[in-house]
Amino acid sequence: MEDEIIKDGKFRYIEKGEGTPIIILHGLMGGLSNFHGVTDYFPKKGYKVLVPELPIYDMPMIKTNVKNFAKYLERFIEYKGLKDVILLGNSLGGHIGLLHTKLFPEMVKALVITGSSGLYESAMGDGYPKRGDYEFIKKKAQDVFYDPAVATKEIVDEVFETVNDRMKLVKTLAIAKSAIRHNMSKDLPKMHTPTCIIWGENDSVTPPKVAKEFHELLPDSELYWIKECGHAPMMEHPKEFNAILDAWLEKRKF
Repeated sequence: MEDEIIKDGKFRYIEKGEGTPIIILHGLMGGLSNFHGVTDYFPKKGYKVLVPELPIYDMPMIKTNVKNFAKYLERFIEYKGLKDVILLGNSLGGHIGLLHTKLFPEMVKALVITGSSGLYESAMGDGYPKRGDYEFIKKKAQDVFYDPAVATKEIVDEVFETVNDRMKLVKTLAIAKSAIRHNMSKDLPKMHTPTCIIWGENDSVTPPKVAKEFHELLPDSELYWIKECGHAPMMEHPKEFNAILDAWLEKRKF
């Protein structure tokens, strides 16, 4: 079942449920549908779940960076009149959530990061994506997951389309470089927002040592592992991901 995308002013987003707002931030190659497990589960638990479509390919080249996405998120939160939000970000989305929390700490009640950039990532693995080579792109997409079967034809087609669109490819590389430049290791020790870190034990994009470093640097964080899991735990193990997050939110009384 596809969630309906709401077009509202300058924003496109999914919204489900009522209650404490959880805002989900997708990654660079991740569509909104990657979070079905979360968007189906948490509205029943008394949360309003929102998934804004980040303007990854719509900003002017000079503004295509992590900081401007964090500011875009702030505008979305203000537009929706939300406060005390819980941010949940995967990959680049985690990085945007972290930076937004640093810039606007009064808006964020809690942070959830999974496979997040911000400290280290091998975004393109062993180099520049080969544009016309479908099998190469398919292998790259499969490498993101522990179980290659999670990289469905739809996912591979979407990535293939992105890297074969010259403007999208240029912006993808610009964002990846911006993420590497915007290292947050010096900021994290000053960020006291409660943070739940959920990580795949077999993540090859942001390896397990990255999760441990986030945990060491963030003053109020808890780290949870999911076995046989790559870079996108909410896609690969949605039930386990939801159970961990649900228990953490309950424990913290969020």
